[in-house]
Amino acid sequence: MRLKLSAPDKALLNSSIQITGSKSESNRSLLLQALYPNISIENTSNSDDAEVMQKGLQMTEGVVDIHHAGTAMRFLTSYFASQEGKEVILTGSKRMTERPIKVLVEALRKLGAEIKYLEQEGYPPLKIKGKKLTKSKVNLPADISSQYISSLLLTAPSLENGLELELIGQVTSVPYIKMTLALLEQIGVSTSFNGNLIKVMPKASVASTQLVVESDWSSASYFYSIVALCEVGTEITLSAYKKSSLQGDSVLAEIYLDFGVETVFNHNKMTLKKIDRCKLSIVKYDLSNAPDTAQTIAVTCFGLGLGCHLTGLHTLKIKETDRLEALYIELSKLGALISVTDKALTLEASTGIKSNVSIDTYNDHRMAMAFAPLAIKTDILINDAGVVSKSYPDFWKHMKALKFKVTEL
Repeated sequence: MRLKLSAPDKALLNSSIQITGSKSESNRSLLLQALYPNISIENTSNSDDAEVMQKGLQMTEGVVDIHHAGTAMRFLTSYFASQEGKEVILTGSKRMTERPIKVLVEALRKLGAEIKYLEQEGYPPLKIKGKKLTKSKVNLPADISSQYISSLLLTAPSLENGLELELIGQVTSVPYIKMTLALLEQIGVSTSFNGNLIKVMPKASVASTQLVVESDWSSASYFYSIVALCEVGTEITLSAYKKSSLQGDSVLAEIYLDFGVETVFNHNKMTLKKIDRCKLSIVKYDLSNAPDTAQTIAVTCFGLGLGCHLTGLHTLKIKETDRLEALYIELSKLGALISVTDKALTLEASTGIKSNVSIDTYNDHRMAMAFAPLAIKTDILINDAGVVSKSYPDFWKHMKALKFKVTEL
């Protein structure tokens, strides 16, 4: 599907959007529910990633294909490795077979897991024969992906002796680790996180518990971008969100103040208000705790003619695509002066945006959604626009609700 996007005819004042649950929280909650069936979940994400996670957790043998879902690949690796009697082949898309998983597999093997690589060493597909894991101490490089860490932590309470996990090096994406530990605490699991050592106590069963998934802050980022690119007075209300959030991307409320966007919370809703014009010429952010916001922020800066220097982006190289390289290519098409390294992005201040440029999405949902707000400034084309279903199937419907002109070509 190829879409052409144009600016709304009407102002976006007082528009309201209902966003489904966080993909990150949903997949964590679903795994915990598989381990402890008396957990119930409300406001589960309607994303492709959550759907393949649910289907994967229901399987006991055969081929489990998680397509592009990196979170599901990491979480299900630990889950199946610890499930005695289950034997599966865990695989995904071509891109998934290029995304490394050796760090997690090695940690699980140290705990006694039986996992084999079926093709390239260190990469999916994996043949996993579930076993009772009794070893409880392991270490893990902490500077690659927090999903490896969360994967181990989520299965830890179901292990006979729990888990003592030592993190080696600088820990990346700490809020995602804290999200995992907070969910464990919600179901009554005892945990501790001191320095680089995390402990999770074993728990054979939990009391009946309802987990309510907060709406997705990563999805909210695109509306922050839209409001930032609009005139003063623009408002969009999003639900359901909490001022005190488990999600690292909630830092958006602080970051977008630099772009003149205020966040006002009222019960389970938040209203994004454009209260001032951005008076900066360049912004600098360390996004090591919220790397999924990088594409949105870079595009916002370009749309406002601002320069930016974004660091802490080392995990973007191993996402659905090499997101740094993809940003370099697509922003350059639009006329941006941009440079990237393996962990940072620098954008020069600019004065113009080329019109009717086709943006390639590289099988990456965030590329499609991050570039869409530029329609406020100029007509833009999005190739393979259906890729948004990975995390946010309702995105284009919600863009139409905001009166954007969305035309399928």
